[in-house]
Amino acid sequence: MSNDVMTPPHALVSGASIAGLSAAYWLRRTGWDVTVIERAPAFRDSGQNVDVRGVAREVLKRMGLFDAVKALNTTETGAVFVDGRGRVTAELPAGPEGATAELEILRGDFARAILDHLPTGVEIVYGDTITGTTDDDSVTATTAAGRVLRADLLVVAEGVRSATRDRIFGELVGRRALGVNMVFGTIPRTAGDDDRWRWYSTVGGRQVHLRPDNHGTTRAILSYPRDEDLASLDRDQALARVRARYAGAGWEAARVLDGFDASEDVYVDHLTQIRMPTWHRGRVCLVGDAAWCVTPMGGGGASLALTSGYVLAACLSSTDTEAALTAYERWMRPLVESVQKLPPGVVRAAYPRTRLGLALRTLVVKALTSRLLATLTARFTRVAGTDRPLPPIA
Repeated sequence: MSNDVMTPPHALVSGASIAGLSAAYWLRRTGWDVTVIERAPAFRDSGQNVDVRGVAREVLKRMGLFDAVKALNTTETGAVFVDGRGRVTAELPAGPEGATAELEILRGDFARAILDHLPTGVEIVYGDTITGTTDDDSVTATTAAGRVLRADLLVVAEGVRSATRDRIFGELVGRRALGVNMVFGTIPRTAGDDDRWRWYSTVGGRQVHLRPDNHGTTRAILSYPRDEDLASLDRDQALARVRARYAGAGWEAARVLDGFDASEDVYVDHLTQIRMPTWHRGRVCLVGDAAWCVTPMGGGGASLALTSGYVLAACLSSTDTEAALTAYERWMRPLVESVQKLPPGVVRAAYPRTRLGLALRTLVVKALTSRLLATLTARFTRVAGTDRPLPPIA
């Protein structure tokens, strides 16, 4: 890079969500030419609550985005458990690392904040996707639209169901299904909604969540344990299965189901962790959910996504590609594994199926959120934290 006439290295980033945009931002900041390819026809501003925790807060400050993200908070002030009449039965700890974080923001607002802050020179191509790659002295990617793109590095940030990852890494892609289905969507706000995350559980492991946003609507989640993969069905089939599953569930379940039928912002997920022995092969590397997907059960996915873009670029700024990708993995893996490692029995504990199980869970939650144990309980929401300094940018 000391030769003034040397052409800057070129990175191709596949996926324009948080991980991909973070990688694009930091690679450009460290001297790379960057092209981002995104299959959606335009920027996707949809999505549910995410938060910025642990070391990701420092990454955000280095981007100069801390105050901007804080100003885009969802307006949520806390989290409570409610019964079938909406009465509060327990309240989760609040604070910077509580269930509702200080930096609580919608996924679309977060991605937009990064997009609007990208350095000059990042090219974004919408409405196209990678269909094939070769990796020799450089990576050559062909796309569905017929483009042929050559790069010194391909960064795959396509999410948990990444097709490019599956083609390149094949048998190295390990999947751990957690046996939980979640349906996310945006529904109209009503006078009865407030500024708290309200969490309702009933028999059969069925959960209903309502969360305020800063757009005048309400973000809703239906979640229940089941081995069937709702994400493999089309929208109408999935919602029909969920409606049958939630018959007689009570509280706001019927309202949420009706809202999902009319919503254009519904996302169905069968929670699955991605576990891989390596996140790079040749000149291709994975970031964010494409590499590890901690799922909402682990939490901290957006924080890990943001951090991965910085760590990747920092490592590449100080050494050659192969050594840099190894260093990137070495730094990120302990952070990821600390979030992915769920306590034994966590799904059964989170989704009690009987009235007795619900009663016991209520007693446990009340004890854990009491003044005596609140400080201890708050530790469970501290994710993506590390005592290690971020790698420096050379």
